Amino acid sequence: MPAAHVLLAELLRSADPAASGAMWRLEGAARQLDANVIRVRPGVRGEAYVENDLDVLLVVVQGHGVLRRADQDEALAPGTLVFVPRGERRAVTSGDDGLVYITAHRRRPGMTIGRAATAVTAEGGEAPCLLPRVCTECGRAAEDPGARFCSRCGERLPEGESGLS
Repeated sequence: MPAAHVLLAELLRSADPAASGAMWRLEGAARQLDANVIRVRPGVRGEAYVENDLDVLLVVVQGHGVLRRADQDEALAPGTLVFVPRGERRAVTSGDDGLVYITAHRRRPGMTIGRAATAVTAEGGEAPCLLPRVCTECGRAAEDPGARFCSRCGERLPEGESGLS
């Protein structure tokens, strides 16, 4: 991905118009912030999900769309600035001209080798099977061994061998 200094207009001009997803991401391990430039192709309806851990700032830079949250639709257009608090169910849908927006949020901690205190079972150590962390609704695996709900769709995670109920 490109470096932390980039001209947004050049990024948009040089990108493949058929591509979607992250066009740019911050890099480097020694940072507290994550930021992305996201492109959504025209007419794409995003799946609703819940981000339980991070507040997100969203800034629209190109195109139009709709942000569905709290059972209400909010119009998205260039210059729209939206704060989406953690725990709020949301979905982004692009308009006929597509949508490009920037997201910024606190960086998730990196993965480390070691034992998480919340993952200790009666026998000690982490559960050998990660299936209790996989959402049966959308298939996302929870990063946090103590998670009770899916951070993508908000569904309750299965209870099982993790020792959590």
